[in-house]
Amino acid sequence: MADSPVYSDPRLVELEQFLDATGNLVVAEVAGQLPFVAKRVFVISGVPEGQPRGIHAHRECEQFLICVSGSVRAMVDNGDRSEVLLLNSPAAGLYMPAMTWGTQYDYSPDAVLIVLASHVYDVDDYIHDYDEFQRATSE
Repeated sequence: MADSPVYSDPRLVELEQFLDATGNLVVAEVAGQLPFVAKRVFVISGVPEGQPRGIHAHRECEQFLICVSGSVRAMVDNGDRSEVLLLNSPAAGLYMPAMTWGTQYDYSPDAVLIVLASHVYDVDDYIHDYDEFQRATSE
């Protein structure tokens, strides 16, 4: 997409937000703020206390995470550095390029996480072993 931003590292992306007496509307423009067209969308909720999710990287798939309710911590690692980000607003999304190791944890009881993915599910796209991920990112 010519108009989409080009990102190479995981980062928070501020989304357009409209507040008025009727409520809050948050918009993510695919051609303006999301760096890919989503081919898959899934929702994570009801995560038991202390249970992490993710714990993998994707070879080609990019993801965009938005916590629309509650909060969740997201650890992202691009092979050179890692950081933990708090997702607690629908007005900010976490962009995770391909080859980003990601783990989400510390879900609040009311957390609802929406994930937009650039690819349909493909079991061969996943890297579940951190050592394999490190080898792949150092090549």
